[in-house]
Amino acid sequence: MCGIAGLILRDGHPDPAILARAAGWLGHRGPDESGVEIMGAVGLAHTRLSIIDLAGGHQPIRDPRGDYAVVANGEIYNFVELMAQARDHDWHFSSRSDSETIVYAYARHGVEGLARLNGMFAFALYDVRRRSLVLGRDRLGIKPLYFATLPDRLVFASEIKALLPLLPRTPGLSAAALARTLEVGFNSGRDTLFDGVRRLDPGTVLIVGPDLSLKLVPYWSPLAVVPRESLSLTDAQDAFAELFDQVLGEHMRADVPYGLFLSGGLDSASLLWRLSERSSGPLHTFSVGYGQGGGKDELADAARVARHFGSVHTQLRLDLRDALNALPFSVWAADDLVYDPACLPTALLARRAARHLKIVFTGEGGDEVFAGYGRYRNTGIQRLAAWLRAPHRASYRWRSRWPETMRRACFGPELELARASRHEPMAFAWCRAPREWGYVRRAQLADMQTELRDDLLVKLDRMLMGFGLEGRVPFLDHRLVELGLSLPDRVKIRRGVGKVLIREWARAALPPEHTRVKKRGFGVPFEALLRGELLTRIEQRLEANPMLRAWLRPGGVAAVARLQREAGRGTGLLMQLMQLAAWYRIFLDGPRRRPGIDDDLLDWL
Repeated sequence: MCGIAGLILRDGHPDPAILARAAGWLGHRGPDESGVEIMGAVGLAHTRLSIIDLAGGHQPIRDPRGDYAVVANGEIYNFVELMAQARDHDWHFSSRSDSETIVYAYARHGVEGLARLNGMFAFALYDVRRRSLVLGRDRLGIKPLYFATLPDRLVFASEIKALLPLLPRTPGLSAAALARTLEVGFNSGRDTLFDGVRRLDPGTVLIVGPDLSLKLVPYWSPLAVVPRESLSLTDAQDAFAELFDQVLGEHMRADVPYGLFLSGGLDSASLLWRLSERSSGPLHTFSVGYGQGGGKDELADAARVARHFGSVHTQLRLDLRDALNALPFSVWAADDLVYDPACLPTALLARRAARHLKIVFTGEGGDEVFAGYGRYRNTGIQRLAAWLRAPHRASYRWRSRWPETMRRACFGPELELARASRHEPMAFAWCRAPREWGYVRRAQLADMQTELRDDLLVKLDRMLMGFGLEGRVPFLDHRLVELGLSLPDRVKIRRGVGKVLIREWARAALPPEHTRVKKRGFGVPFEALLRGELLTRIEQRLEANPMLRAWLRPGGVAAVARLQREAGRGTGLLMQLMQLAAWYRIFLDGPRRRPGIDDDLLDWL
């Protein structure tokens, strides 16, 4: 697990000092070592978190003849099998690093070779003979990769904060991306908050020629999944059990200890079951909940499962003010704004786990892949009613986080104009599904290609990597995703209950009550804190923030504060405004610097 950055110039040679500055902004992703290398018009920067081959694996990694060089972020889980295949073809490796198999796969098979990689990854590979730069990203978008093109260069980085030093000036802001972030809660699609800074699509390679010509080549798509409508629940369980154990065995490969983030849910409990059976000693598990505030958490459910499987369990009880003070750090870590209150407890839990470990497993993706969300169980009447309310909406999720009266009171003219495209990524994902796919399968696809990729996985990667902690997500192995999408609805949903396949598979192993537990999100009850003097001080800081003054109407902040003060219903909107204010202070207001996770929130507004 690492951070990567670099550029290719049309003419001349990159400045090593600029690349070193970019690497400096990725130190949290790779605290074990870093380096910069110039190869003609290409410059590569890398920071490393050592997970496999701790003594070797220094990057850039080259092939034996020196025709290719790669810097990579992530894990290639089937590197053992790939190395065995390579040796059969007289390919010699210089290390045991899993990243070296990327060079082999591309050198021997070209872009098609990437389909042989099982894992989460983003990489930059320099093809010396062709003088071209190849950027690639894993199938589900678990690992991030951003890029930007100018007339004289293309730049790339794992995070936007490391990409900006590679540009001659800070780009302007995208009104469309900002409007989408506010109304949807996250910014989805290729564009980011910075004009011209884009995400590389998952399952895609970008080939950059020496003349800066661009060629996008997809190597995987969930749209190729063929539904298996005749599959029975028993046959589906058998297929899942065999595949899951194979996937988990690959994911457990590491030269450092690992643990598990244990919620009260079915997915992480199932992971604990299978990991415990395959591990030589007790697993370290971590859960987070509230110290006060009246919110419901899953600490008791998690503790019950931890006792059942004998894990070494750590509970973190949040102080709400500490969680709120983590907001600027979470904004810095995420780069692109994400309104997901779970970022805050996730960051605090990552800090705790990183004291002991470099890897944690999580159950991320189980709900999307095996249909765990309640929205997948909407009846035909509910779907018809939603269509009648908004027949022009192509997608099944279209509501704004902002009530219309509040939006009109707050959004400035440019935001109001830009909001027309706010739901385009979701609508695009919904409409591109094959015609024969039903509602549930379409909904799974739309969530995987929007909220999962651009919200939940951003939260997971950035909050954990902010403390040099790698998150592994077995449920998002592409082979399990293909299985989940192929299953008939009756294997995933039965009598109003979702994720039937996982429940039936795990029933005999988990505590009896745990397979009946309902899906619960992780909210943070900040409404108990955001009142009185603290609310007044926050309102005063927000009123003076240049970002908010530029994009909101006069009186917009006061309207949100009044809604919170009088009815306690402005918490989410207020949190979004605090995020936006902190984002401005971190990324646009003078020298960029990293907030401490224990800093006073008010200092960053």
